[in-house]
Amino acid sequence: MSAIQKLIQGSEEWHAYRQTMRNASESAAVLGLSPWTTPYQLWLIKTGRYVQETNTAMQRGTDLEPAARTAYELQTGNVMQPLVLQDGLYSASLDGMTLDGDHILEIKCPMRGTRSDLWQEVKNGEVPAHYMIQIQHQLMVSGASLAHLWIFDGNVGLLHSINRDDIMMAKIKKVWDAFQQFLDTDAPPPLTDQDRALRDDAEWSEAATAYLNAKRLSDDAVEHLNSAKENLIALCKHPKEQGAGVMVTRYWKNGSVDYKRVSELQGVDLEQYRGKSREEIRVTEKS
Repeated sequence: MSAIQKLIQGSEEWHAYRQTMRNASESAAVLGLSPWTTPYQLWLIKTGRYVQETNTAMQRGTDLEPAARTAYELQTGNVMQPLVLQDGLYSASLDGMTLDGDHILEIKCPMRGTRSDLWQEVKNGEVPAHYMIQIQHQLMVSGASLAHLWIFDGNVGLLHSINRDDIMMAKIKKVWDAFQQFLDTDAPPPLTDQDRALRDDAEWSEAATAYLNAKRLSDDAVEHLNSAKENLIALCKHPKEQGAGVMVTRYWKNGSVDYKRVSELQGVDLEQYRGKSREEIRVTEKS
């Protein structure tokens, strides 16, 4: 049976609590079905190796949630109370729940509103898998029989009802039990192509430090080189000048062709003319 946690959603205490729980918004990642977070990335978050920052879309949802809930209540007549519920190892931070606990509310405020893919999918009676998993987790924790998914664009809302799916709930528990082993052993789950492995071993740190030091020296050298080059160019009065072992030449270079503007190529599959793919490696500095 679920118990109410006296926590304010978004508070430091709430974030600390979520670190220890199996949360509804994380279940899609555990299942490998989240478009934003892989199992490895979730492992980094749950083990404290990475702190997830609030992005524009997340902040929009937070800012619009009160207005969205009010609009929902006006349309349905339901009074919804935001709650944080816990059932054993599982937690759900609900956007709303009726006083008798018979159904819950999940609010989504997509950036493009009625023009978003989410709005169009729900309008056609389809709910993205990652949101369906989140809501089934919420139904599992709350014990409610019905969930209302409310898509809100800032002015109008779109309502979709979702019933309990016991098979999905059993699957959620199974994959969380498997994922828990990675947390208990502090061993990362298998990486996907979307993952960037986090390295903190001494050998990597030494090589990274050497690279950063060399890059700073190189950047300084490039800056001095560009400054000297600009001084030379400023002294030139003729298209071709030379002296003291240096030659400066001014010349015109043809611009590149914008193939998208060539009407004769419209509809032509240019991929057949593309050369073989090749591996490239990019090393960048990250603060």
